[in-house]
Amino acid sequence: WHEQIMFQNDELPLVTKARKIYEAENGSVDLRANRKNWKEHLQKLSTQTRGQTPPGYGPTGLNDEQHKDGKNVRQIINWLEQKKHGEKPFFIACGIQKPHVPFLAPQKYFDLYPQKELKLPLSPSNDWEDIPKLAMVKRFQAFGFEMGRENDDLRRQYTQAYHACISYIDAQLGLLFKTLRDHNLWENTIVIFTSDHGYHLGEHFMWGKVTLFEECARVPFIIRVPGVTQKGTITNALVELVDFHPTLLELCGLKAKSPLQGKSFVPLLRDPDSPGKKYAYTVVSRGTKLGRSIRTNDWRYAEWGDSTMAELYNLKDDPQEYTNLSGKPAFVTQLKKMKQFLAQAQKMAKSVN
Repeated sequence: WHEQIMFQNDELPLVTKARKIYEAENGSVDLRANRKNWKEHLQKLSTQTRGQTPPGYGPTGLNDEQHKDGKNVRQIINWLEQKKHGEKPFFIACGIQKPHVPFLAPQKYFDLYPQKELKLPLSPSNDWEDIPKLAMVKRFQAFGFEMGRENDDLRRQYTQAYHACISYIDAQLGLLFKTLRDHNLWENTIVIFTSDHGYHLGEHFMWGKVTLFEECARVPFIIRVPGVTQKGTITNALVELVDFHPTLLELCGLKAKSPLQGKSFVPLLRDPDSPGKKYAYTVVSRGTKLGRSIRTNDWRYAEWGDSTMAELYNLKDDPQEYTNLSGKPAFVTQLKKMKQFLAQAQKMAKSVN
């Protein structure tokens, strides 16, 4: 996070306090006449703190609707209540920021997760010894401090804040879903909940995103299609984010206007026991190099730059991905198979402009 961007987040207690003082003297910071002055005021605030970033986690003292996500959800609720879509079909992309740094939410959501009851992940001390250096990443997502095994209190505070943000979002989406029900839209609306990435909360001694490990590459995915999906149904079949587009097109009875990389998973929605994709493909960047990963139901293989920096994990026996098998002679056949899958995925990714 760039310093000025952080200080523009009005959920931070430091910024909230400064905003109240400023608005008492000058009026709302949202007024066109005040925008430039408020920006300059924030820059001065940053200078006064000598560049030290404020804590990126904790209770804010704000209520639900004063947070950015609460405001966005209420705007959508207002749009639905006023029936601005008329009798036409509608598509709403409800962008939710949390849980994302800074991990800030009202106090009541922190109260749901007593710190002493939180369980912290325990990785083996030699976890990094058998994996390429590029597979690891140090991200100071907590705004200015580095996590470690020796500071459990800090880790619990940060983890508590992450969970608090999730419960906050759960409450906001609950309001949105209630509105759909109240206006007789629930039984005629497809609802999808997902994210662009997962998140490390200390697994593999990492905090944050941009890795190829399961904690980061796997994303939440909940979908409800009236008349198609069944409540409480779970599947372990593989799908990818690129599959959302063709799936929605099929559900809405539309055709793609150009070639798509993804594949519709409507058959999987109708029958959760049907097979999903053979593998899922994930890419992240490390400077000028790319990390590419292929995951099947039971295995994951990754290359960083080239095959000399590789990882191979047996997810059935080692779901936490602690033991890299890429250099083990006993797994040469499996390694070759996964390399072929990776080559196929890369070819497919390049085939669509």
